[in-house]
Amino acid sequence: MRAKPVDRRAPAPFRHPADVALRTAAKELGLRPREFELAVQTDHVRTVPGPPGGARRVPRQELERIKGAPDFPGGLRERLRVMGASEASELLDISPARFARLARAGCFGPVSFYVNRYRTVVWLYLVEELRDFAENNPMLLTGRLPAGMRAKLQAGTDHRARCWRQRRLNQLVRHAVGPWEQAAVRASVLDDATLAEAVPDPGERARLERLRPCFLEVRSVSKATRDTLAELCLAEGEEEVRWHRFLLDAELETARAAEAVAAGPALRRRATSRLVPDLEEGHLLQPVPEVGARPDPGTARPVAGPSSVAVPRRRWSLLRRRRPKPAARPAR
Repeated sequence: MRAKPVDRRAPAPFRHPADVALRTAAKELGLRPREFELAVQTDHVRTVPGPPGGARRVPRQELERIKGAPDFPGGLRERLRVMGASEASELLDISPARFARLARAGCFGPVSFYVNRYRTVVWLYLVEELRDFAENNPMLLTGRLPAGMRAKLQAGTDHRARCWRQRRLNQLVRHAVGPWEQAAVRASVLDDATLAEAVPDPGERARLERLRPCFLEVRSVSKATRDTLAELCLAEGEEEVRWHRFLLDAELETARAAEAVAAGPALRRRATSRLVPDLEEGHLLQPVPEVGARPDPGTARPVAGPSSVAVPRRRWSLLRRRRPKPAARPAR
């Protein structure tokens, strides 16, 4: 009997009193901080929004679900196992050079990385994803690579950083609680010049900056390392920048439309509460009806013009004209 798939979509921004802090959840699951961080990023552990301005939290039922799995805790640790290029090439039984070419071509994306003492980025890959790739693409592990892939690699293609950024973006979008927050996630990978061109309104840019999420948590490292990490968080290449600008435009349209819909009822309430002054009597008449509403037949209507006054409705009997009696015809 197959297990029922788990719904890992972003939950509603609701905090239950039973939700626990991230550190407490990691301790209950027996995971080290980096392992738990990876579990959250890969959606192996579902989180929900915490208090305003606070960190996210883990629902108690999510912890019970994970701990109730038959393969816990070994199965969870195995699904979170990562390795570098050297170990990964041994796992796939290919040379390190071939593994590097497949990784640069985007056949599989890194899930995390670290910067070594030589300021070189060392990419880490999920063992589970590498095994799935080897099972589904055995033809890429031996023989010559496809001609199109070889041409792109000769041109200098390297999708490792791009694949990591896309994975991180997807996670932050799932955690966003509103359309403006989602737009801020898309804007976080664009540099200042590109963002100013994509969002010319300075007010909207300031709003996106306030809602900008933490794309990468940087611990105590040197300035050179921070600069390297900052470069990894920004889109590079015309194709990737154009793609993220397109997504940002779509997110902004959604955010503006949602804001307009939310402001609609308030605008209508203000419109219906306006009062029309009676210039002749010096007091206020009835509120202005909504557009398209039929006025009451007995309601006074203002006459257009500079000397507009409220004219009362005249009786129909005074407006009706009598028809003249027909003349008598002569007798024949």
